[in-house]
Amino acid sequence: MLSENLYNLRKLHKFSQEQVADRLGVSRQAVAKWETGETAPDIHNCVALAQLYDVSIDELVNYDGTGSGMMVPPRGKHLFGVVTLGDKGQIVIPQRARKIFHLKTGDRLVVLGDEAQGIALVKEDDMLCLMNEVRQAQQEQGD
Repeated sequence: MLSENLYNLRKLHKFSQEQVADRLGVSRQAVAKWETGETAPDIHNCVALAQLYDVSIDELVNYDGTGSGMMVPPRGKHLFGVVTLGDKGQIVIPQRARKIFHLKTGDRLVVLGDEAQGIALVKEDDMLCLMNEVRQAQQEQGD
């Protein structure tokens, strides 16, 4: 997985092996060996590679996109898979998403929509906080 992730991320960012090597202070041959799986980067270089590609170290090392066909997602971005819309419009939010975003039974979500970009779900409390911040900023500008 690591070697495939390194190769795919380098291609995604349109870097040559030489460019990656220069940024990390290693040889081009080292980068080539990492990408073929002949050797693996040490932890110091894994940290530098994760920063270079803006991914987490865990995702860099462990991400397996074979089932989804997707590459390592950027830090903080997630692809949870596909859900099916029920006959009454209900969906089941995947367990991993509920865990990451601390969603539990009974939480209220605001459904936002943009015809060009799609639908977003936001926790009601977070939306209320955002609205209060906007209102407060408007009041401060009016003073």
